Amino acid sequence: MAEENVGDKTWLTKEAHERLTKELEHLQGPGRAEIAERIDAAREEGDLKENGGYHAARDEQGQMEARIRQLEELLRNAEVGEADADDKIAGPGKLIVVEMNGRKMEFLLGSREIISEEDKVEVFSEQSPLGKAVNGAKVGDDVEYEAPNGRKITVTVKSAKAY
Repeated sequence: MAEENVGDKTWLTKEAHERLTKELEHLQGPGRAEIAERIDAAREEGDLKENGGYHAARDEQGQMEARIRQLEELLRNAEVGEADADDKIAGPGKLIVVEMNGRKMEFLLGSREIISEEDKVEVFSEQSPLGKAVNGAKVGDDVEYEAPNGRKITVTVKSAKAY
């Protein structure tokens, strides 16, 4: 049995886990059946080379299968819980405010899957350079991370509140 890499874990709220599980069940069942019906119906129309409906349905099927694989992997590696109530320490599921070069920046530490489509909050994973730097930091701490261009950037953690 392979060792589990804790760094690959994705933190999810209970609500996000339930929502993603329902989405996966729908895609694997009724979703696949609907796409198969559309492909069969389009195939019956004849020449597949010039059949736009057939090609569109096949493209949609490919996107759906990719989403199924993404959800399966995400849920397999999910760590389900609630954000730590301690608003003095940055961690997954928290809305973090940092100060960088005199400007404040707010983001959610965790997976994009935690937020709903209506939320307009920026998200950084715990595996991102900034996410790794602030995860576990206390409010008031200065932490440093390396930007993609190789530059070292220092940020000050200003607040960390449960999302």
